[in-house]
Amino acid sequence: MLNLVKAGRWFFAICLMGLAGQQFYYSDFRPVFVPPWAGPVPGEAILTYLFSTALIGAALAIILEKKARTAMLILGALFLVLLLFCHIPYELVVDQASKHIGVWGNAFKELAFAGGAFAVAGSFPDDQAAFQKKTALIRLLELFIPMGGLFFSITMIVFGIDHFLYVDFVATLVPDWIPAHLFWTYLAAVALIGAGVAIILRIRLKLVGILLGTMIFLWFIFLHIPRAAIAPPSDNGNELTSVFEALGFSGVAFILAYGYSVSKLSMGHRNDPALYGLE
Repeated sequence: MLNLVKAGRWFFAICLMGLAGQQFYYSDFRPVFVPPWAGPVPGEAILTYLFSTALIGAALAIILEKKARTAMLILGALFLVLLLFCHIPYELVVDQASKHIGVWGNAFKELAFAGGAFAVAGSFPDDQAAFQKKTALIRLLELFIPMGGLFFSITMIVFGIDHFLYVDFVATLVPDWIPAHLFWTYLAAVALIGAGVAIILRIRLKLVGILLGTMIFLWFIFLHIPRAAIAPPSDNGNELTSVFEALGFSGVAFILAYGYSVSKLSMGHRNDPALYGLE
């Protein structure tokens, strides 16, 4: 259990560092974080570097397990702010195709990143002895920890619906050496929707989380890495971004498999049935 949760944390940390590295390279925000507004934004490069530095700092906090809970709470809040004040206005005001759910993909990924950050935060033990030292902001953000699974699951459900709505396109993403492209497309759609609903309703949470994490990790290996390897320079690193996203999302699923209960295990509540998805 602890090993799987730790692997999930590391996957999320590597994802953050990878996306930050891309932003340093391109001197621009990845579209998953900030949408491509028409025209240059004053000081955008500096903002990009600051945000990328924050991502790397948060990732190191996870790996070193130093102030990781606080770092993830703040990062989750930042992702929500970007969703509310960047992605949603962009889709409603700028994007002429906003009526199509498919173009909201990055906005829902941002929501999944927020949920992932809160889930990672919840996987680290809460130092009750330091409760009096917590700021009002941190206490407020801790209320979002139980919502991490909800945010992440909403994105999984929407992406599952996308598989049905854009089945012909999604089928082309299945590697050529794998037969029955439509079968795998529909299977992935059902799996994403079913997993999202199951996590929200806490139905067989451990099993569903592990299966979802494994499925996305297999996509990371057999779908996203090969596509990134042959992507042309004109791709602007979008396929590589998908590589990091898949790794990060698989890690979040593994963490959700235990309902953030690893923090309780670390604090010695080993007899709590919630640790094993039995609540």
